[in-house]
Amino acid sequence: MTRGGAATAGVAAVGLLLAGCNPGGEGVRSEGSATSTPVPPKGPVSSSPSASSTADYKKVDAVQLLKDDPKVGAFVKKSLAKPCAADEYPVEVTYASLTGGKSPDVIVNVMTCADSVGIGSYVYRKHSGAKHGYDNVYTNEQPSVSAGVNKGELEVSKQTYDTGDKVCCPSGEDVMPYRWSGGRFVENHGYHTDYSKTTVDGATPDDGTGSEG
Repeated sequence: MTRGGAATAGVAAVGLLLAGCNPGGEGVRSEGSATSTPVPPKGPVSSSPSASSTADYKKVDAVQLLKDDPKVGAFVKKSLAKPCAADEYPVEVTYASLTGGKSPDVIVNVMTCADSVGIGSYVYRKHSGAKHGYDNVYTNEQPSVSAGVNKGELEVSKQTYDTGDKVCCPSGEDVMPYRWSGGRFVENHGYHTDYSKTTVDGATPDDGTGSEG
């Protein structure tokens, strides 16, 4: 996965992606510590994830957490201005021990209401000491991004689109595992997968196989 890109490029890329085209840009990916020092999110607590149980996690208001976070881009905040339906926001929350803290970390994914395309992934770490609240220790606002946990590590995936691909049908996927080390998340041997364009019956999407006329 490549770094960088301006926030405006990410917004433009999302627009192209939702139109069914190649985004052509990477958007914003910020990896830094939660302090004022511009270092990615890995803490000096431990070089490996904590083995502590997440059974006693404290549920957080992820939507409010994102709205109050200055690291979250304007495009993502705009998508959270109102719920998709009733009181349901396009947000997924996972609690897992990734940074060696005493409390589970909070992984938040934000998607579009219409197509469930990922537009932002974040990791929040509980403040240590007397201070209450959470630090944003990972931010990725590339189009089609999604963050999760794999074998105790943060794993970030991003679907890739070739020109002409529909939103439903990406051409491949980039996957990057991260481990917590030295106060930040460090990339740990990512990989790319090209998806097969062949369906179960042997036809390729939109090739007209089986259609009448």
